[in-house]
Amino acid sequence: MTDPRKLPQVLFIEDSDESRALVRRLLANKYIVLEASDPLDGLQLAEETHPNLILLDNNLPHMSGNEAATRLKKMLPDTPIVVVSGDLSAGARERALAAGAVGFISKPIDADFIEQVDAYLNGKVEILEDAEKYLQAYQQELVERLEGNIRQLSNTVEKNKHLLQQNERMFSMLERRHRLLETAARVGQMVTSILDINDLLKYAVNIICSEFNFYYSGIFLVSDNGEWAILRAGYASAGRKMMAENYRLPVDDRSMIGNSIISQQAQIALDVAGQESHFKNPLLPNTRSEMALPLIVQSNALGALTVQSDQLNAFTEEDVTSLQAMADQIAIAINNAQLMFKLEAATSELVRTKTFEAIATATGEAIHWVGNKAAPIPGSVQRVREDLMYLLALVGRVDESALGNDSLTVAVQTVKEEAQAKGIDLNQVIVEMSAMKPNRLRTLVSVESLLEDLDIIENSAVTILDIKEGLIGPARQRNDAAVSLSEMIAGTVTNMALPDGVVEMTWAENMPNAFVDARQVEQVFNNLIKNSWEAMSQTPSPKIVVMGQRDRDPNFVLVTVQDNGPGIPKEIQEKIWVSFFTTKGASGGTGLGLSACVQIVNQHGGSISLESEAGKGAKFSVRLPVERN
Repeated sequence: MTDPRKLPQVLFIEDSDESRALVRRLLANKYIVLEASDPLDGLQLAEETHPNLILLDNNLPHMSGNEAATRLKKMLPDTPIVVVSGDLSAGARERALAAGAVGFISKPIDADFIEQVDAYLNGKVEILEDAEKYLQAYQQELVERLEGNIRQLSNTVEKNKHLLQQNERMFSMLERRHRLLETAARVGQMVTSILDINDLLKYAVNIICSEFNFYYSGIFLVSDNGEWAILRAGYASAGRKMMAENYRLPVDDRSMIGNSIISQQAQIALDVAGQESHFKNPLLPNTRSEMALPLIVQSNALGALTVQSDQLNAFTEEDVTSLQAMADQIAIAINNAQLMFKLEAATSELVRTKTFEAIATATGEAIHWVGNKAAPIPGSVQRVREDLMYLLALVGRVDESALGNDSLTVAVQTVKEEAQAKGIDLNQVIVEMSAMKPNRLRTLVSVESLLEDLDIIENSAVTILDIKEGLIGPARQRNDAAVSLSEMIAGTVTNMALPDGVVEMTWAENMPNAFVDARQVEQVFNNLIKNSWEAMSQTPSPKIVVMGQRDRDPNFVLVTVQDNGPGIPKEIQEKIWVSFFTTKGASGGTGLGLSACVQIVNQHGGSISLESEAGKGAKFSVRLPVERN
């Protein structure tokens, strides 16, 4: 079997895919066929591979086959070159041989093609008769092609020169426009952050002149009645003098400022000397060019911006787009500043109104809560009084001589004396009790009933005190200090006496101390852990996980409290932070716990947030400032 690496190499340079495919199919069994679709690529491939034979189409892009043959002959003098051409005109074969080819194969390729290729590889060379004649003709052809190429190149150079000049002008215009747009954007960005109208206008004219190197800039705003354009800011000493004189122009077509406001279009004077609408201002004697730009917001002209130069023809129509973009940004900033001024006035009045409403609402809610919790107390106290009176009556019936103890005797006598002093007729009470049925009497003298009423009084009092603490606690003066949250929260959990294993605590080694008021922050975590525990009353295996670490922001420490309870429905997650909102219903809770948490954390400069899905527990994240170094 023949080693493919030892097969002769044939390079075929042809721009037709079909022709290359045909030659490849005919020669592939005997030769390694190299291909190039372009004469320039063919020259490079021939130089790199040094093929045994080069087949060359005569009709190629960029150069003729004869030219390529001449180049290849000079490059590879020992490599036979055969022109494969469909040119059947007289002298086509002779011109190919004159160019350096050893042979000429006519298209279309027929069955003898393989034998012809074999012959040329084996040294066949066609003889060119009258070589001098055809060599001169070929040289003349090269000269004519060279002259044509030179003429084409000359025309191309002239066209490119003209295009280059146009491009240079275009690039210059684009560069100027880019600088204007960039500067306009920077000016617009700078002024939009200023909300005080006077500071904004003053800053705008100053930065426009400094950034664009203008001679003068001024901003006019339309008066309330729409009749005047009043100068509200002017550059340098000329601007200050005009401001002091309350400089203004009528909103009409007799001035560039008035015209730009009415038409809502920019006005340009490239030479103010010939512009009737330009006002000859003695304070600005060096003005040569001027542009007036309307300040428009939502089709409403707030005023106009004037920019003036001490150069003739300082502005172009293209500048209008760039500078108008800046003027639009300034108009938006002015509008925002005006709205802010109006908003502040309205807000001031609204705040006073809403403050009184909020105080009244909060006071009403607090009174309502306190009233609900205090309502059971009078009834319980009345029942305790009655129970106590009946018990005193029974004590009054005790036979003192049967007590056998002086202290007990004195105690019974004291009861009788104090009852008599209070106007209580114990004998009459006994008479009333004697008339009662046994069941009724047992109810009246029930110790259990008495203790139950006392419990009601106690619980109501505790709830009222909790409400007081929830409302007043966060407002107490803070005493911030470095606090170890891990130690503080561990102590809080211990004091809560929760079942063992319910609370799991994990603390990062690099967790810093927080700089907080220990008493107030302890209330935060007490509320969060207590809420989690109460929320899991129906959870089979309740679990609360407390984790602490340094926050991503190194200035804060992060503590999370997460439970595996029922979670908090999405529709009420915003409401849980509101005072007096509770999900516990009649089972207890003032609705002030989370509200107090928010107040305390916010007052410390921290934040508190919730992540929860129904059925997947709740996770509270508390960020507090770290200890100061």
